[in-house]
Amino acid sequence: MAQQDRAIRTRRVILEAAASVFDEQGYDRATIAEVLERAGVTKGALYFHFASKEQLALAVLEEQVVDIAVEPQKIKLQEFVDSGQVLAFRLRSDPIQRGAARLAVEQGSNHLDRKQSMLSWTRFVEGLLNEARDRGEIMESIVVRETAELFVGAFAGLQMMSQALTNQADLSRRLTVFFEHTLPSIAVPAILAKLNLDSERGAQLDAALQGRALAKAAAGADVEVAAG
Repeated sequence: MAQQDRAIRTRRVILEAAASVFDEQGYDRATIAEVLERAGVTKGALYFHFASKEQLALAVLEEQVVDIAVEPQKIKLQEFVDSGQVLAFRLRSDPIQRGAARLAVEQGSNHLDRKQSMLSWTRFVEGLLNEARDRGEIMESIVVRETAELFVGAFAGLQMMSQALTNQADLSRRLTVFFEHTLPSIAVPAILAKLNLDSERGAQLDAALQGRALAKAAAGADVEVAAG
């Protein structure tokens, strides 16, 4: 178990290092050598987890979606809003989110299949919206798949504009403005009135999520020590 935990931690260190390099250099200019230097691992350790730069980049893109998991809410549409705000907050400094964001939208290289990132985010949003519709939170006339694609595409555009203007510092506020303009067209009025769209919510939720993650890790370490 301890060996498996170390392998998981090593994989995460490599992913974060690679994401930072992709964020700064882009896919084409990034090198395995720079990832190795930044991660502080051997070439063998990296290739144990990832066979190529392409696999590294695809893993970063996949991890971006996996990382966004917020606490369940009584209103599923609030979970949708919360997921967007947590992502907007993390794009300020989280290496996985920033690296994946650049990989997903940068132009030029044809060596990386970027469509999987957009498809993964669309499935994620579509799942939340389908649950919201099942609960009667959004209008029956809404075509969920098209709405999910609209939100994913719009967020990509907001993210690019915020990056160019403020290095993502104002993305949370831009997302709140977007929600204020679009949610009235899909949400049932009674639900819309209950949604918290505060642009500071992402920071608050992320702090709570990080606290729980640290507590879980500490509990796991205590169990490992006791078992040893």
